[in-house]
Amino acid sequence: MITTHVLDTARGTAAVGVTVILEMRQASAWSPISRGTTDATGRLMTLTESLPIAPGIYRLTFDIGTYHRNLGITVPFFPEVKIAFSVRDTTEHYHVPLLLSPYGYSTYRGA
Repeated sequence: MITTHVLDTARGTAAVGVTVILEMRQASAWSPISRGTTDATGRLMTLTESLPIAPGIYRLTFDIGTYHRNLGITVPFFPEVKIAFSVRDTTEHYHVPLLLSPYGYSTYRGA
């Protein structure tokens, strides 16, 4: 299972309505697998809900430009955030949170 959680550290709230795309690397190209939008708590738990996960390299792309424009930031510094990570053990839960602000972001492997 691959999930995410987006928190807006500048506002101290969940980042609601952020579009997220999940892709898997196939040779040198990325193939889209799934997409979704963060809920009222900033979580997206359904990206791989009905999909088998194989070992490999995955990437989450977060559309934070639209999120920031919706908050009144007319020219966001970061239009998107891309986070690539490896899945080795398909029985594990891979939770990849994103902490964001208008001029920075960070991530980590969550539990």
